[in-house]
Amino acid sequence: MRVQITVVALLAAVGIAVMLVGGKNLEALADSQSSTQDESSGIATPEATIHIGEYAKYGNYIGATSGHNQTLEFSQKVVKDIQIRFINDKGELLDDKDQAIKGQTQTDFIISLLRLKPGQVFREDLLQADLQRLRRLESFNQVNVDREEDASSVKIIYKIKERSFPSLILGGGNNDDVGLYGRLGYKDANISGLNDKLDTTVQLSSEDIQFNGQFTNRYRPGEPNRLGYSIRGFRSRNISGTFNEDIRLPNGNKVREGRSGGSVGLLGAFDEWDTSVALNYTRISLRDQEYNVVQVDRLGSPLSVSGTGIDDLFTVSFTVSRDQRDRRDNPTQGSILTLSTEQAIPIGLGNISSNRLQGDYIQYLPVSWIGNGRLTDNPEMLAINLQIGTTIGDFPPADAFNIGGLDSVRGYGYGKVASGRSYGLASVEYRFPILQSIGGVLFTDLASDFGSSETVLGEPGVLRYKPGSGFGYGLGLRFKSSFGLIRGDLGISDRGEVRFEVTTGQRF
Repeated sequence: MRVQITVVALLAAVGIAVMLVGGKNLEALADSQSSTQDESSGIATPEATIHIGEYAKYGNYIGATSGHNQTLEFSQKVVKDIQIRFINDKGELLDDKDQAIKGQTQTDFIISLLRLKPGQVFREDLLQADLQRLRRLESFNQVNVDREEDASSVKIIYKIKERSFPSLILGGGNNDDVGLYGRLGYKDANISGLNDKLDTTVQLSSEDIQFNGQFTNRYRPGEPNRLGYSIRGFRSRNISGTFNEDIRLPNGNKVREGRSGGSVGLLGAFDEWDTSVALNYTRISLRDQEYNVVQVDRLGSPLSVSGTGIDDLFTVSFTVSRDQRDRRDNPTQGSILTLSTEQAIPIGLGNISSNRLQGDYIQYLPVSWIGNGRLTDNPEMLAINLQIGTTIGDFPPADAFNIGGLDSVRGYGYGKVASGRSYGLASVEYRFPILQSIGGVLFTDLASDFGSSETVLGEPGVLRYKPGSGFGYGLGLRFKSSFGLIRGDLGISDRGEVRFEVTTGQRF
């Protein structure tokens, strides 16, 4: 308040001085000030020059004495030009033939994502925000920025290394459900140079064919009247995490959980929030080893709302997300917040009407406890993840929140902590470098169903003596390979169980 009063008084003194010394009235003073800059548009306009006898500099003005008068003018630089340049794996701008590296991404698309445009007054905070926005794009592996400045203008040069797309992924393995299987994946995250994405996976085995495919046409800030969209189709089967092997089917088989369906969504954005509205359909079926539909487990507890062993979920979902990470893969600082609601429409088997609410928050905090600040593939930091969720109304027991596992409470098997209507989860990781491409992690996970397992149809978690809450801790290794980040975690549960599991990507 004191600063505001001082500024007002100072402006009043300026006005009186102008009237007395220069013979100007207040309207003339207002006219001269209004020509400085339109702050709402950010476009620079001719600088204002005000002559004030013996008056000291203030605010954003710089004083230059000329005789008995002092000239005050703005000292702001304007963005003269923005250039996009692509670099190769060696960081070079030119190829072997001394030609500029050509990128797959359209330069007009990149510039449309930027808030700082040519002709605007340069602002460091907007430049850093634009830099982080580009680094979060999946099609870019590295983004840096250079500036060329003179007394009145700034030229901004972005140097971008793209990821190699499209890519084929080959894999395979063995599990308790289908036995030996092979997997083929195709991925392109920069279709037409506009960052549109196609991600498909097909898994083949002697027991089943599974697939998951999604195409995303992204929302483009440069075309605010045009919405993006996504289309997805899937078919999967797994050993159920809700109805695990502690209580089997009457024939002694483990419960298999099959899911198939798809979704169509519209994508948009406002301010820094990304939004999605989608219409979704999922058919959940509970089956035995021969993939025959089953209705109850060995204790006679129902496996579905419909009583047939099959439930249909028609839902409308709404999701908002704010991503403030400094980069998409393995960020070093920033945060991401995601909030969602999904309303089930009572259509199909089960006639289900419910609402599923979820929140997910991740914070990345750089620290320097053991490192010397050198750049590595595994920077030293604290990573914190908080999740919460609940379901209002009736829902399939197979759709309960299953707590425990590699991506939940480590040290427990999947779904071994709880299968509840509600849940809360907190995870903390201390990540630190070991070698350039190898890092270590100390972690702890804590979760609870808040006593909600008793409200799930058939009480599958209660009958299987799941504790309802639990925590785990341990250590892990992270290795950045040409195939992506490989993660190995050794987790110890509060019940003394020890599990070592390997997968790809960070826990969060």
